[in-house]
Amino acid sequence: MQNNKLLFGSTIGIIGGGQLGRMMTTAAKHMGYSVVVLDPTPNCPTAQVADDQIVAAYDDMEAVQKLAEQSDVITYEFENVDLEAAQYLEARQLLPQGANSLRVTQDRELEKKAMVDSDQPVAPFAIVKSKSELEEAAQEIGYPSVAKTCRGGYDGKGQVKLTSADDLDPAVEMLENAGRVIVEKWVPFDKEISIIFTRTKDGNISYFPVAENKHREHILHATIAPAKVSDGVAEKAKEAAKAIAETIGVVGTFAIEMFVCGDEILINELAPRPHNSGHYTIEACSVSQFEQHIRAICNIPLAPVYFHGGAVMVNLLGKDVEPYVEKMEDYRVVAGHLHMYGKKENKPLRKMGHVTYIENDPWRVYQDLVEKNLIQEDK
Repeated sequence: MQNNKLLFGSTIGIIGGGQLGRMMTTAAKHMGYSVVVLDPTPNCPTAQVADDQIVAAYDDMEAVQKLAEQSDVITYEFENVDLEAAQYLEARQLLPQGANSLRVTQDRELEKKAMVDSDQPVAPFAIVKSKSELEEAAQEIGYPSVAKTCRGGYDGKGQVKLTSADDLDPAVEMLENAGRVIVEKWVPFDKEISIIFTRTKDGNISYFPVAENKHREHILHATIAPAKVSDGVAEKAKEAAKAIAETIGVVGTFAIEMFVCGDEILINELAPRPHNSGHYTIEACSVSQFEQHIRAICNIPLAPVYFHGGAVMVNLLGKDVEPYVEKMEDYRVVAGHLHMYGKKENKPLRKMGHVTYIENDPWRVYQDLVEKNLIQEDK
């Protein structure tokens, strides 16, 4: 991709065919672009709304080359893209996000280094490569702490909570399989927030409102915007986003999750793409995280972000779909904007869709949903 703008009629290639790619495609189609998706699952969620699909593994270089031939610009909907494929596409000026954001966010060691290099606060941590280093790190950092694989793992997978030395055995087993893990201090935070932003190639950044996240079984369950945080905390979140974006060289929509401890923040995780906690932007903002992403990768100006006042987004896992449908006569249920992802197989912990509620007082809506048992928080 050259520095010129890519306007309607151009073709966008997407690596990954899940719900993020589907919503990205919907935004792109409204803007007049054609979309080709590379995904190993035929008729995946993105393919259902795209113009064409290349059915192949993400590391199939022949398929990646075919995607390159058919596309004017290429993006991705998840961070576990094959790095060799990303570097191939970057070398051909087709991947404006570049390979570095992927390289960093695929590896918790590199991710933590980017946070530290950006002069942003993080929980005490250590990278360990042996049983003795693990034992030493756990002792030095203290209990409780958590051991995580440096690569892979999401929604609570690939991690072990360490409450005492008695918990080290499963962490040692994880280390032996992974070869390297990160040990972090367990932070007694007040709440988790996320900030979604979009950055252009020339460094212009637009921010969405800081949102607060609620989890259930280590999976994002609900997002409320705006978060109940002080103006100072919200400003620190924006400053952190800008610093990290400049360190990594972010292009496109990007998400940062962080913990709030009093009036301070601790950076937790980075995601080099649109994010589950930003789905509320589709209905609650003048421009969604997906449209801004398309604008950024196509090198056209970002739209100004205007917030409609308040939103609650609730994930619908497989086990949530039937209870939701059963309550369709309820006003609160009907008032939500339903998004289903087109996944053929319903699994209990699989993200099948989400619902977004728009109202000036989102916390009243949130409490109402809790009372109706449509939201069940981790205790």
